[in-house]
Amino acid sequence: MTAWSRRPAMLTVPGCESAVETANGAFGGLDILVNSAGIGAGRPIEDSDEAMWDAHVDVNLKGTFFCCRAALPELRKSNGNIVNIASDAGLMGCPGITVYCASKGGVVNMTRAMALEVAPDVRVNCVCPGYVDTDMIRRDHIDKKPDPAAAEQRMIDYAPLKRIATPAEISQAVLYLASFGARFVTGAALAIDDSSTAEH
Repeated sequence: MTAWSRRPAMLTVPGCESAVETANGAFGGLDILVNSAGIGAGRPIEDSDEAMWDAHVDVNLKGTFFCCRAALPELRKSNGNIVNIASDAGLMGCPGITVYCASKGGVVNMTRAMALEVAPDVRVNCVCPGYVDTDMIRRDHIDKKPDPAAAEQRMIDYAPLKRIATPAEISQAVLYLASFGARFVTGAALAIDDSSTAEH
């Protein structure tokens, strides 16, 4: 169980605008925005307090929205696109991570609504990964467990392909959605999850 003694750092609304200005100044324009900041923790509903709720919504949902909003003027000029990182937990319910599911489900449906609103100028899609071998997964879901090797094996056994995805595999999905090859794709929630959502 993760203790939330403080809210994690995130981009404020002016911070999102500043990031866009910095990128625009450095590159002379903006073609693609990828929103990949995120946090995740598991707790029973009864132990999920307001600080935990606020942290998940602020980082996973609010930060994504305001980065999109800040980038839209430049993306409209370039007919660019946005790729949000959601989660398979945004496409299905998962016991023990209700707050995380709520925040990532918000990202999925926000992506769909935004795609409708900003078309035809800008495309908006999201990627919904399953377990990925990241520092966050290692730190919070493997290394902190009483038996880390068993925890990792449970993740491996959960997947029909019997392994955890690599960050590079997720990046390939992002590259596709951001590419000219996906120019007719918008409002999509692309599951890269080894079929974890196939039954849902």
